[in-house]
Amino acid sequence: MGGICDGRVVIVTGAGRGIGKGHALEFARQGAKVVVNDLGAEVDGTGSSTGPAGEVVDEIRAMGGEAVANGDDVSSWEGASHLINTTIETFGGLDVVVNNAGILRDRMLVNMTEQEWDAVIAVHLKGTFAMMHWAAAYWRERSKAGKENDARIINTTSASGIYGNIGQSNYGAAKAGIASLTIIGSMELGRYGVTVNAIAPAALTRMTEGLEVIQSAGGKRTDEPSSGEFDPLAPDNIAPLVVWLGSSESRRVTGRVFNVVGGLISVAEGWHAGPSASKDSRWDPAELGEIIEDLVSKAAPNADMTGSIPGR
Repeated sequence: MGGICDGRVVIVTGAGRGIGKGHALEFARQGAKVVVNDLGAEVDGTGSSTGPAGEVVDEIRAMGGEAVANGDDVSSWEGASHLINTTIETFGGLDVVVNNAGILRDRMLVNMTEQEWDAVIAVHLKGTFAMMHWAAAYWRERSKAGKENDARIINTTSASGIYGNIGQSNYGAAKAGIASLTIIGSMELGRYGVTVNAIAPAALTRMTEGLEVIQSAGGKRTDEPSSGEFDPLAPDNIAPLVVWLGSSESRRVTGRVFNVVGGLISVAEGWHAGPSASKDSRWDPAELGEIIEDLVSKAAPNADMTGSIPGR
């Protein structure tokens, strides 16, 4: 097998089902050696199974590709380290890390428990950081030894994080953190030959059924698409962008977040300064009422869950 990732060594976390499975299969089609990481847990993170990762590996091997299954817990500091080290020992190196693993514990703020908050933050935000940390340590040592890296990190954020969604304060906070971590990582790791980008995907999976962004992207599916018909909500639609970002062709793109759903790709534009007011002395709180209301009236409204600014 050969393609734009021929010979590259890739880790995909949460690759046993859904979007992650699509990533793993497409990387394999494009010639990569793939480590399929998945705990086989339920949507809320409970339970585990070796089945999903092994099934994806079987599919990859059946098409003539190279892959191994891995069940390390990326939310564990030691688990992330073991996953990175095992990959290097198995395939002789590491070129791409795709941080896709995630769980949901949706709840309104007033009802959310500490455990529900901690569990989601651990898998999404800590898990992404831990994988980035150990991969970056490996690439830094290579760079210090005089070896060149052509390495990639592709993180997974969400419309819930960069635009906001009711009932997902834990998930959204983690995903917003991942978007910022992506930008900061790109600043820090470029010197070692590493690019860092993120995607905010929308697709119909067991994790996203009923979410507002999915309704905005295409509505609930009432009938399965007929054979050969393009399904804009299929999870494997996300993989082409991720695989390109993991290839050598993407070396000039870093620090960006991409929205992707169906056949649509857009660049998310992050926080930036809008209308302003200033004076050459300290503000008195009593004078800010008119000032702030004027600034807000001139500022663009926040984007909706599709990433669009209402009225534009």
